[in-house]
Amino acid sequence: MSYQALYRVWRPLSFTDVVGQPHITRTLQNAIVQEKFSHAYLFSGPRGTGKTSAAKIFAKTINCRQAPVAEPCNECDACKGIQDGSISDVMEIDAASNNGVEQIRDIRDKVKYAPSAVSYKVYIIDEVHMLSIGAFNALLKTLEEPPKHVIFILATTEPHKIPLTIISRCQRFDFKRITQQVIVERMQTIINHENVAVTKEALDAVALAAEGGMRDALSLLDQAISYSDEEVVLDDVLAVTGAVSQEKLTEMVHALYDKNVQQALRLVDGFIQEGKDPGRFVFDTIYFFRDILLYQSAPGLEQVLERAVVNDSFEQLIKKIDANWIQRSISEFNHCQQEMRWTNSPKVFIEITMLKITEQASIVHSSSSDVESIKVLTQKMDRLEKELAELKRNPPTSESDGQRPTSTPKRKPMPSKNRFKVPYERIRQVLDDASKSNLKEIQSQWADFMKRLKQQNAPAHATVLDSKPSAASDQALILAFKYEIHCSLALDHQETIESLIAETIGKNISIIPVPDSNWQEIREEYVQKQRQQAIIDPDGEQEATEEDPLIEEARKLVGDDLLEIHDN
Repeated sequence: MSYQALYRVWRPLSFTDVVGQPHITRTLQNAIVQEKFSHAYLFSGPRGTGKTSAAKIFAKTINCRQAPVAEPCNECDACKGIQDGSISDVMEIDAASNNGVEQIRDIRDKVKYAPSAVSYKVYIIDEVHMLSIGAFNALLKTLEEPPKHVIFILATTEPHKIPLTIISRCQRFDFKRITQQVIVERMQTIINHENVAVTKEALDAVALAAEGGMRDALSLLDQAISYSDEEVVLDDVLAVTGAVSQEKLTEMVHALYDKNVQQALRLVDGFIQEGKDPGRFVFDTIYFFRDILLYQSAPGLEQVLERAVVNDSFEQLIKKIDANWIQRSISEFNHCQQEMRWTNSPKVFIEITMLKITEQASIVHSSSSDVESIKVLTQKMDRLEKELAELKRNPPTSESDGQRPTSTPKRKPMPSKNRFKVPYERIRQVLDDASKSNLKEIQSQWADFMKRLKQQNAPAHATVLDSKPSAASDQALILAFKYEIHCSLALDHQETIESLIAETIGKNISIIPVPDSNWQEIREEYVQKQRQQAIIDPDGEQEATEEDPLIEEARKLVGDDLLEIHDN
């Protein structure tokens, strides 16, 4: 097989070829020229950013026959031998497959011998975080005081997994993600040498999908070249990466902003049917929204846009979309992205996010009305606090003649006309149909429901705050309230509460508020009734035997919910 992948053919041979890392290449070059390089280095950073390539170039430069130089000549026997791996003094070790103590001890035993072909022995340990604790301990002493002719270069994508005792003995260089513009420029240079036709839009799409990794970008470009016919165009890259075109994203944003739910859901379904990656779709959408927001705020920053290309349709979209709406939409899609990590049905979460975004206007209106309600309540509380303070300053006094004031007989409080009526019969019906699975389902999502209720309707949230789901069937939920007055207030917000519960758990269910004291009575009555029915024989005659004293004592200690009785 004569063909080699682009990322192998175009692997950097000199520091100039290592793109996007000038802060590292310049430091290393100056140290080499001045012959002040260290005995141990740690190269950390994302994949495909040039860590192992820079390590190999460093090894060639310090061993070049023309040293000290800033770049390897790549012509002498030392440079060629290190590049093709024929010089054993420069070893590239994969710690993922050589992570044991024995391998590191073998290195420790060999470092004392002088190099045979070049000036310095260089050990490049890739993915060094994969070494075991024992291997790190075996490396520690050698890394601290190696012979003068030995240099260690440790490369890793996860530096937080390396012991601090190792890190403190190395000069650390952090490789950063390569910018989209730099990746495009490097790919343009490569396709010019390879005589391959690729459009600018296709290169931009490849650079975005690479997420800052040059190796990933060249691999995707290689795939797109194989997929295309004569010229690599945007559709070829979209097919390879599973991304969505800007035209389709623009159409989707218009549908969401216009509250055209049907069109938005149809577009998402089309993306999935075409085989687009749901995760990539959400990623592209977030960055597209981000570009819209940035361009709205600062039109002069066109060069920092990562997903969008400024054209006529994009300009029209900028003028139409509200910035606050974009920010809320980004938050919703970001939440969707987090939820999709733990599900096998990502399409469902995308569709729910679409529905939430189209309902934002009504939520904003509801929030403004809630603000007015809170304002009125705050004014009332301020007035009551002032009256209370006045009473504390000037308390009512008895008559000045010193006589004992005549006491007025206390009247018995009249029953309030607004006293909450407990729906006993309806609660008993719910208890007959109730199940623990229904209650646990609601309890597991109650915190999420309360969070949403607080965002949508603050007064309703304040009312339900001191309640607790106590029993549930398929159609109804019994809410036990600490205070009786909150039961009546809950009915005022019944429609809001029930609709949000349905949205949270995925099915319609009605609420039945009840004061906690009444609930305890009803529950005890129901339990006693169930207990009596349990000891009636099939003919309807009641058992004459009394309950076992041991069972009765257990019931007092743990209650009926946790008690299970098994016949021997």
